[in-house]
Amino acid sequence: MQTETKRWTLVEMLRWTAEYLGGKGFHNPRLNAELLLAGMLGLKRLDLYLQYDRPLSPEELAEFKARLRRRARREPLQYIDGTAAFRELVLKVDPRVLIPRPETERLVQEVLDWTAGRDGLEAMDLGTGSGAIALALATEGPFARVVATDLREDTLAAARANHEFAAPSTPVDFRAGDLFEPVRGEAFDVVVSNPPYIGEEERPALDAEVVDWEPQAALFAGVGGLDVIRRLVAQAPDHLRPGGLLALEIGAGQGAAVAQLIERTGAFNAARLKQDLAGRDRFVLAERL
Repeated sequence: MQTETKRWTLVEMLRWTAEYLGGKGFHNPRLNAELLLAGMLGLKRLDLYLQYDRPLSPEELAEFKARLRRRARREPLQYIDGTAAFRELVLKVDPRVLIPRPETERLVQEVLDWTAGRDGLEAMDLGTGSGAIALALATEGPFARVVATDLREDTLAAARANHEFAAPSTPVDFRAGDLFEPVRGEAFDVVVSNPPYIGEEERPALDAEVVDWEPQAALFAGVGGLDVIRRLVAQAPDHLRPGGLLALEIGAGQGAAVAQLIERTGAFNAARLKQDLAGRDRFVLAERL
């Protein structure tokens, strides 16, 4: 006689998955299980418990097993779901681009605070990745034009796809090239960037979800993590209008060094350091003289 295939309810699958991921050393295995299952079903986490006795169909069970295998290899949840939230936007993400972080949402807010009372501005997002900063500024800010650049064409393809997916009516122009090369001869009211700033010496201490899955060129910038920032700061004065804003996200512990780089150009007012929610220097703002 053929044995009937077990029908898993949502709560049973959550319990089993949390135990499985916990055994593999995951922090917050229950949360991981909830997010993995809710993302597949298009539900909120609370809905999983409101529908706790709902059985998974064979098709849903097969899809969840495939997602769980990916998560067990430490693939980030956002890549598995294919989307990530960023401020008012939902963006498509895959291993071509960094997963947007809450810290970068704060960087956008710093720029928006600076733009208060202004209109018709032009901004450059250097190293746009998924397009998160450029699209958020174009959606929420008083910008007539935003130019978003990145070194790699495949990364820009992902950013362009997000433009069509998340904010198709916004005035964002995507260009390929190194640092300011794509905007030679142009100047802006704002230059903003979340550049690579992790030092190579920090690699061994990083989580496998970051090192093994996210694009290395968008993370690491030589020993000390300042290789890209040095070049960016040196070239920025030629692409900012008088009074324009340079806004950078930086690594914890880099604040004094980046402020000194800005001072050495002789082209900016004193740099201002802003902290993240953990109280670490995370953003540098400076206005062009």
